[in-house]
Amino acid sequence: MRIDQLLAAGLTRSFEFFPPKSDEESVTLAGTLHDLEQLSPSFVSVTYRGGRESRQRTFDLVTDIERDGHLVSMAHLICVGHGREEMREILENYLEAGVVNVMALGGDIPDDPDLVASEFRHAIELVELARDVGEFSIGVAAHPLGHPRSPNRASDRRHLAEKLRLADFAVTQFFFELGDWTTLVDELGELGVTKPVLPGIMPVTTLSGVLRMAQMGAAVPASLISRLQGADVVGGPAAVRAEGVRAAGELCEQLLDAGAPGLHFYTLNRSTATREIHELLYGPGGVRRP
Repeated sequence: MRIDQLLAAGLTRSFEFFPPKSDEESVTLAGTLHDLEQLSPSFVSVTYRGGRESRQRTFDLVTDIERDGHLVSMAHLICVGHGREEMREILENYLEAGVVNVMALGGDIPDDPDLVASEFRHAIELVELARDVGEFSIGVAAHPLGHPRSPNRASDRRHLAEKLRLADFAVTQFFFELGDWTTLVDELGELGVTKPVLPGIMPVTTLSGVLRMAQMGAAVPASLISRLQGADVVGGPAAVRAEGVRAAGELCEQLLDAGAPGLHFYTLNRSTATREIHELLYGPGGVRRP
């Protein structure tokens, strides 16, 4: 099933994983996939950081999920470290394996200098190549507060609009306030782009996570930090975690009420927080609570 078709049919809910690097991580991910499969996600996506070993792990996980037949999968692809012919081969291999959903990303600059060289300058070139190779449903990344390497937000929006005109949908970096998503969608609309933009959700479940979130690209707003600190005073780490999950659930409610086409959860390969947010939203029957 193509993700663009799923989005056209109605609201989606999706989960993102990274490929395991060890037997222990494989066991954890297997349990997570089992738990989240019970929530009937529209699709799941698998990240990829670059390099032959990481690429193979992503390919193996995505094709295993696709072969199992219970979940729709999407493979991440990045520009960094790839030539055009190599990427064409990767795309062709995915098609042969029955994988038709891909996420076209620029990619972070890796520590390994051998991976920096690339024949792609921007993710839009990867979108163009995927269009040339076959009938893929293509997603791209969107940054509500602007890409870290963009000179300003206006420039970021112009480049995103150009990229999204060729792609089918976007998935955002995680964020914490409704206005971040609505402003992004409105600004794209002003540029004539109305493709679906899925909001990315990642709850803050520890006070130490506040700093980590900022380092990953999305600062936690002062109001949420204050809320988490208040929970810590009352009940310690367990209360902080519960408050973080509750705040994420409230954001999801606001997004759905504002017309978001679905919700995309960054799971970090753990199911607990995602399942708790899902329970807040939908209850045990999988139907959104009134």
